[in-house]
Amino acid sequence: MQTRNIIGRIKDAFLEDTTFKAFLLSILITGLSYGLYKGMLDNFLAEVVGMGEMDRGVTEFFRELPGILLVFVLAAFYMLSAETLYKAGAIIMLAGMGMHALLPATPVLATLAICMYSFGEHIQIGMKSTISLQYAKPNCGGAALGAQSAVSQIGTLAGYLVIVFAFSLFSKEQPYTVFFALAAILAGISMIVSFRVQGKSETDKNKRRFYFHKKYTKYYMLEMFYGARKQVFLTFGPYVLILFYGASAATISLLFAISAVACFFASPVVGRIIDKLGYKAVMMADTLILVIVCFFYGFAHHLFPKDIAFIICCVNYVLDAVISLASMASNLYVKDLSDNQDEVKATISTGVSINHVITIFIALFGGWIWQSLGIELLFIASAVLGLFNSAYAATIKTKKQLSA
Repeated sequence: MQTRNIIGRIKDAFLEDTTFKAFLLSILITGLSYGLYKGMLDNFLAEVVGMGEMDRGVTEFFRELPGILLVFVLAAFYMLSAETLYKAGAIIMLAGMGMHALLPATPVLATLAICMYSFGEHIQIGMKSTISLQYAKPNCGGAALGAQSAVSQIGTLAGYLVIVFAFSLFSKEQPYTVFFALAAILAGISMIVSFRVQGKSETDKNKRRFYFHKKYTKYYMLEMFYGARKQVFLTFGPYVLILFYGASAATISLLFAISAVACFFASPVVGRIIDKLGYKAVMMADTLILVIVCFFYGFAHHLFPKDIAFIICCVNYVLDAVISLASMASNLYVKDLSDNQDEVKATISTGVSINHVITIFIALFGGWIWQSLGIELLFIASAVLGLFNSAYAATIKTKKQLSA
């Protein structure tokens, strides 16, 4: 009954005359592929490729580089619809996953494969939000974004659980290559399904290829703050658990699985909260939790025995994943400011690139900060950036204030 209610709420968020079912199915399968990939990637880099904290930061620099290049790529193909770009992203993701499965496990080749997969992934990031908002019923934008996120989390959760089971069962022989191949097969299936996604979100041929507008200045700044704050946990959160606490691939995947479950149930709730309370309130409130999360992640080992500190860090990792869902609020802020759907697509995609401007430097120097100054300072920096994000969010004007 609960499952039917969830499915019903997802359907209620989307227009019936759209291909939202194929769209969500492709997201589900991509999530499954990504769950297999992400569930073992950090341990693969540490155990097989032999990357330390500094090397991981350099690899993350190249993983995030496509995020900056995205605005130029999308500008070059500005005449394509969001659906077409979404399909192109699926093809590139398949190529990257195939490289993981076929190429030798060297630092350079592993980084190249990560960069290729990330390129396709970043193309899809902005398109998923754009398509969700386009397919959403009136006044259901937050619910549609939440539903899209929840479906992705279901697939990702399944992938994580497969890794937990497999790497627990075969603890002596870690089957990394086998599961990279399986993830590539699933990426291929998702690509095929994505070609069923059809729409009319054609780009205005007369619009500027590079879309920057003064009215979106605060959105761009918020994206920079968010990009910096999320990068610390995205890159170094799991690596702290692996290098500092000795977590195995099965343990990391289990943690990811718990995060996915929490996000699955929290995503629709956060979407409805955004619709009810407004994006401004949500963007400001999430930072209060973030400060607590960062404090315990950076200082738990000073306050508690190592085993207890490890559990506390795991709990805080899940909390960070949940509060990160609040980032969808900024997409609704863009929708309120925009004059048409095409402008929403262009602005969100530009925002993805802008938040990566600072993200790549956090990735590049984060490993150095950890290695030279300790993990404490790394997570203090994340908390401070979150506070700046919240303070800046307090200055934005809501739709009611804009129309007043």
